Amino acid sequence: MSKSLKNIVKTLFGGLLLTSLVGCQSTPPAIVSSPDGLIRVEFSLTEKGAPQYEIAYKDSVVILPSTMGFEFKDQPALKEGFKITSITQSNFQETWTMPWGEQSEVENKYAEMRVALEETKAPNRKLNIAFRAFDDGIGFRYEFPEQEGMKQVIITDENTQFSLTGDHDVWWMPGDWDIYEHLYTASKFSEIDALGKQNDPNLAATYIPENAVNTPVTMRTAEGVYLSFHEADLTDYAGMTLKVDPAQNSMVSELVGSDRLQAKAEITIPFNTPWRTIQIADRAGDLIESKMVLNLNDPNAIGDVSYFTPMKYVGIWWEMHLGKSTWDMEGSQSMNTFTNSGETLSNHGATTENAMKYIDFAAANGIRGLLVEGWNTGWDQWINTDDREGIFDFMTPYADYDFNKVMAYAKEKGVEVIMHHETSAAPLTYEKQMDVAYKFMKDNDMNSVKTGYVGKIIPKGEYHHGQWMVKHYHKVLEEAAKMKIAVNAHEPIKATGKRRTYPNAIAREGLRGQEFNAWAEDGGNPPDHLPTVAFTRMLSGPIDFTPGVFNIKFDEYKKNNQVSTTLAHQLALYVVIYSPIQMLCDLPEHYMENGKPHPALQFIRDVGVDWSESHVHDGEVGDFVVIARKEKGSGNWFVGGITDENARSQNISLDFLDPGKKYEARLYKDGSDAHWNDNPQAYQIETMEVAQGDDIAIAMAPGGGFALSIIQK
Repeated sequence: MSKSLKNIVKTLFGGLLLTSLVGCQSTPPAIVSSPDGLIRVEFSLTEKGAPQYEIAYKDSVVILPSTMGFEFKDQPALKEGFKITSITQSNFQETWTMPWGEQSEVENKYAEMRVALEETKAPNRKLNIAFRAFDDGIGFRYEFPEQEGMKQVIITDENTQFSLTGDHDVWWMPGDWDIYEHLYTASKFSEIDALGKQNDPNLAATYIPENAVNTPVTMRTAEGVYLSFHEADLTDYAGMTLKVDPAQNSMVSELVGSDRLQAKAEITIPFNTPWRTIQIADRAGDLIESKMVLNLNDPNAIGDVSYFTPMKYVGIWWEMHLGKSTWDMEGSQSMNTFTNSGETLSNHGATTENAMKYIDFAAANGIRGLLVEGWNTGWDQWINTDDREGIFDFMTPYADYDFNKVMAYAKEKGVEVIMHHETSAAPLTYEKQMDVAYKFMKDNDMNSVKTGYVGKIIPKGEYHHGQWMVKHYHKVLEEAAKMKIAVNAHEPIKATGKRRTYPNAIAREGLRGQEFNAWAEDGGNPPDHLPTVAFTRMLSGPIDFTPGVFNIKFDEYKKNNQVSTTLAHQLALYVVIYSPIQMLCDLPEHYMENGKPHPALQFIRDVGVDWSESHVHDGEVGDFVVIARKEKGSGNWFVGGITDENARSQNISLDFLDPGKKYEARLYKDGSDAHWNDNPQAYQIETMEVAQGDDIAIAMAPGGGFALSIIQK
């Protein structure tokens, strides 16, 4: 079937079911089922005319009857007294192509039910609720149709309930309005205490007003069903956290607010909210393979994005976290927060000479990109003041950084320089400068930018995850797309599948990243951090985690800090933690051994960043995960596995290889005495010839992992 035909396969069925109720009374449920029939959503009205939904999976209820509604400023709540005026059902199926991603093509197949509601009493306001049932979960959203007397509305609360069937196992982080950089906690639902995480000493701009969790939040029922709650297509609305009611085993949407608005969101009708999503699976790995959140976003709206090439990159970044150098040239106390003793130094990292050293390393090892942080003036000022407007202009280099010379040298060596824009959480300044800053980038053949928003948002009273900032993040994507620029956002709004509509949204941070290992007071990220991230944060979209630490113990710079994984675990992250851009975060000298490239560096040279297929071989939330990916274009396969503090053995079946072909496999694994703390850099490399159907048995050390390259012969 041709590509054009694939994208038009759409079948509508059903019709219009009209139900007019003169009074408030309970109604029989309206039902929509997933294409495979295993997931069923039932919608009905209570006796008070309140909308509610219920979800069953394989004939067992997984979400008990849950109510829906809104509260507004200066007008009555919209939550009961409804009648159903129509129910429309349809089916949809298409296959669309990812310009870059975990796979080449995505099937989008669902059944939809749209319920039209109207109040039975004046002012007879209208509300539609659309449900989509996929084979891997459900999404629903509220649609405010155009109507008299309801134009501009200020939402003080959205009350979407999620009533659970039991005290599930949950992997959660606090519903912080400013950051996603908390560690995940594994607990029973009844034991969630987000407010207890309020005073994390490693976190600055943080605000947790309710006992709420951030999304995606992943759960496992006593019956072994996996659920993950999130949202899709967050564009002009406040980010959603989920307020916990342990006594009732339920959650309710708690939107991030605005102190200035004294509410949660301001909308102009007609308006559609983001989709509220629940992924449902029997196997933890199926959560990772699901593309439901992506499918709930609109198709590509910006056209060709070939100006962005998925890549590996190096950067002047990790050395600042280690305390080897500073972001600022002045050596001020403010930007020297990561040295051992806090002394003032003058050791600027972004010098011409240092950048050229990184370019040489990248060129010698087939690494396409270079990120330089601290190249522009202003770094000595921003962190110590609330008056951060206008500090950075994104075009004026420090005196010791010859921008033109670095760019010319990078071009000569075939290395693409990635721009860095730290906004200092002053988005109004950034919006004023975006046009000229992006033009400056394109004039210098720069196609991607890493943005940052460290600090409390200016203007005061707004939060990173509120509607005001959601609109800003979206504006950045739109303006960057006009200039053919790709965006890697740090301190971002969470990913909700917008990369389908705006594929220049290449990656985000939005988690407790690698840098916490270099400076966190509690010892950094524990061994179970990334086996948890794979089944939680990674469900929302690509992560710029910055893997690749080879000098695990930091003895040269910070003897009290380290990475709590083995070297093999770090290699595996290039496969396990998905991103179309992957950093080699360590210092160039740490990728050398006895004057030669470290033998394990070969895996990073070989591993892909853009995939035609991805399969989760095995995994359990917070314990371990093994993922295999096929590189787009080459046909080579790469497999990565990581484990928590427990040693594990895995038997990898190579059934996914093409029949009749021979491959050379190179296995990078933990040494026999490897241990994340006691002996993290112990590794072994084995080479073998393999074919479809072969099995490879691999032992992972505590906090360890493995990386397997399978190259066609």
